[in-house]
Amino acid sequence: MELTVTQENLNRAISAVGRVASTKTQLPILSNILLRTDGNRLLVAATNLEIATTQYIGAKIAKPGAITIPAKLMSEFISNLPKQSVELKVINDNLHIKCGTYSSIINGFIADDFPELPTINESSSIQYSIKVEDFKQAISQTIITTSNDTTRPVLTGVYWNSFQGQLYLAATDGYRLSERRLVETKSEISAIIPTQTLQEVLRNISDESSEIDILFDDTQVRFRINDAEIISRLIGGNFPNYRQLIPASSETTAVLNKADFIRITKISGLFARESGGSITLTTNKETSVLSIHSIASQLGENTSEASAKITNIGQITLNSRYLSEALSVIDSDEIEFSFSGKIAPCILKSTKPDTEYFHIIMPLKS
Repeated sequence: MELTVTQENLNRAISAVGRVASTKTQLPILSNILLRTDGNRLLVAATNLEIATTQYIGAKIAKPGAITIPAKLMSEFISNLPKQSVELKVINDNLHIKCGTYSSIINGFIADDFPELPTINESSSIQYSIKVEDFKQAISQTIITTSNDTTRPVLTGVYWNSFQGQLYLAATDGYRLSERRLVETKSEISAIIPTQTLQEVLRNISDESSEIDILFDDTQVRFRINDAEIISRLIGGNFPNYRQLIPASSETTAVLNKADFIRITKISGLFARESGGSITLTTNKETSVLSIHSIASQLGENTSEASAKITNIGQITLNSRYLSEALSVIDSDEIEFSFSGKIAPCILKSTKPDTEYFHIIMPLKS
């Protein structure tokens, strides 16, 4: 293999795929990245057997070929080269690199030992093209409620599902639940995408990206953004029937300014650290005030208030971090906060008509 590429393009590609290369593995080849010519392009790829990511960059190919190189060393080395043309040449399974006055040899491994990169049959897959901004927002709104508990794998990802002609994303960790309506769909889909995969896709989105193409088959999902591809295994199992957990109505509703709600939640959270983040929210219809009270036995206590349109008198105790995270991803200047008593789940959503997103938090025992 012999070719020339620009340092900027090579650095971008290696940095992107290098994150997937696994350093904690019994298969040393998985800590490498694959370099392989493909027509007039260079394919840069890595896999940990759960996720495979590839990047294509333009190259001047003098001789086709392939090699695998340690990801960490290659990434750190290329990132420190000057922004000039980089010459890559394979001689006896070693990669000779030349850039300006810099010249190095990195010991490589034969590309035949690298795992075969997964593929998806496009003709038999469910396909979506989604605007990047909508995708980024939908993922940020749902990924925060995925679980880290590996004993319940189905909760460690975001559930993509069709319902009444719409594609929904949902996630829950057992303490909170989020759902986002994304696009119309004529396909029937039920797939759980690992959180790690979605985080990797977000990292690969650049300012030049406008749309993201997504393909599902029975066991895999593929994301394509410009010249980057990420293919991941889906999580097996059945996601909980979360729709039956959504309250049909609420006894108490408060509508208030989002910035005010965030401020009083953060301030109250400062005094709730000793009590596991426990804060108590009280609505007062007569004074049109939502107040949040928190106590730190060693430091003191706090009551913060904000004006609100309130339908009833009520009280509920929540985790301050859960509430702050929910408020941070709701795209609205006004928030509708609803609950029924102290033990039923509360709902947070935008006051915009036909809102696409809602967030549920289970109360704490007060």
